[in-house]
Amino acid sequence: MKTILYSTLLLAALCVAGCNHDILDKQPIDRLSGDVVWTDANLVSAFVNSKYRDLGFGFNWNGDEVMWASASDESMFKHDYGVWTINKSELSPSNLGILSSGAAEYNGNMNPWAKNYRYIKDANTFFEKIASVPNLSTDLRNQHTGEMKFLRAYRYFDLVRNYGGVPLITQSFALGSDFTQVTRNTVQECINFVVKEADEAAALLPVQYGDADLGRATKGAALALKARMLLYAASPAYGPSATWAQAATAAKAVVSLNRYSLYPDYQQLFLTPRNQEIILDRTQTTGTDSYINLERWNGPNGYGGWAGNMPTQNLVDSYETTSGKAITDASSGYDPQNPYVNRDPRFYATVLYNGAPYRGRAVETFMPGGKDSPDGPEPFNTSLTGYYLRKFINENRAFSASVGSQSPWIYFRLGEVLLNYAEAQNEAVGPDASVYDAVNQLRVRAKMPPLPTGLSQSQMRDRIRRERQVELAYEEHRYYDVRRWGIAAQTENQPVRGVSITRDAGGKLTYTYTSVQERRYADRNLFLPIPLKEVQANPKLAQNPGY
Repeated sequence: MKTILYSTLLLAALCVAGCNHDILDKQPIDRLSGDVVWTDANLVSAFVNSKYRDLGFGFNWNGDEVMWASASDESMFKHDYGVWTINKSELSPSNLGILSSGAAEYNGNMNPWAKNYRYIKDANTFFEKIASVPNLSTDLRNQHTGEMKFLRAYRYFDLVRNYGGVPLITQSFALGSDFTQVTRNTVQECINFVVKEADEAAALLPVQYGDADLGRATKGAALALKARMLLYAASPAYGPSATWAQAATAAKAVVSLNRYSLYPDYQQLFLTPRNQEIILDRTQTTGTDSYINLERWNGPNGYGGWAGNMPTQNLVDSYETTSGKAITDASSGYDPQNPYVNRDPRFYATVLYNGAPYRGRAVETFMPGGKDSPDGPEPFNTSLTGYYLRKFINENRAFSASVGSQSPWIYFRLGEVLLNYAEAQNEAVGPDASVYDAVNQLRVRAKMPPLPTGLSQSQMRDRIRRERQVELAYEEHRYYDVRRWGIAAQTENQPVRGVSITRDAGGKLTYTYTSVQERRYADRNLFLPIPLKEVQANPKLAQNPGY
């Protein structure tokens, strides 16, 4: 029986190594057998591949249609699924809402505590076994070690941003091991660990791969993770646990690789896998995985969509006019009764609004009679905010297509790194020329005017924060940004706002701005609660404050 199992595993590994599919979509080999994996180089490679697949992606955060943007003021999820538990500050150790999913998962992130420690355990096993694997070349051994160091560091980063200081576990536990003495490390210790692991990964990983290995972690990915971790560490909510200068230096190291450049088209950036701006992404298979259906999940009801992750008026209002001024500036040219003209082009690439050209006609959210309003088909799938998601959406893909959406989920890209650098450098030394250059590169790409000269440090801080909000919308940054900046009590206690549009008999439109959902935020919501069962199993595992 053991011989048959080994042969089956080996055949699976060889198929994984030989098939021309995305490296992130290999089937998990590590769950089929224990020690047999470490007896063959091909099985080890398959094991590492499986850790990429398990990294998850943000298009279906919990294995369904939910995006993490809907836990922030960027978006509202139409169908709840437990997201509203976060929105209303009702999370508790025994009521985790959408985070209550167990260990079994599809491709979503699920419970951040359980899923991260599950894969940290696998990574620890890898580090204990890798030195003894026969027939594994030194180069491949080093590469896989670098990859696993990156992936473990990414897991710990995710734990830190969601829980603060967590137990740093770097050894595998056997069945029957005593977990009751495990305590939480400090935030500083956890941040130091992520940075150290990222540095060690970067030293082992190549700057780029050949076509057969696209999708693996590179030196740039490891340095980008380090830069993001240090940006968080330097932020008010984290102590700070690093200096802004350290965060700026780390971000500059990614840029200095001269490996990445901004993709010229902002909208197509999110539809074009492995383009020159992307540092690490996950590309969906071209097989029959119909479960990832961004277009149907988020599209307007008049086209057969479900209006899942609905952009908010809060987000829409953050986009400047083409003058480069906020809509609250009386000289910006903004007209609330003609609100969608002359806006930052990133708005048009991110949000579907009334009158937006889409799939051969204009979106109609007006009442009465709008095809994408409650008067259209399937009114239960109408957006409550008056907006639908456009970012990531491929207009050429039919809602009823039998294969999954093909948009890449981007973990790291140059656009974020430039903003990380600008923020850290501004906080470290003020708005010098390099800060302006980093932000203006993104504005020029978006066909927006450069920032005005002569900004103070505080003014530049506000401009960078707005730039992050519009440039990185729906990319899982806003939820964490407002918390690390210490402004969540202002932004997350604001109601979700939307727009209601009426059309009279002559065709004139009247825009009324409304509150759609009340939101609540408390100080305890800086971090998530540790699941009750984890605290009950280990009395020395201290719960986060306020829970």
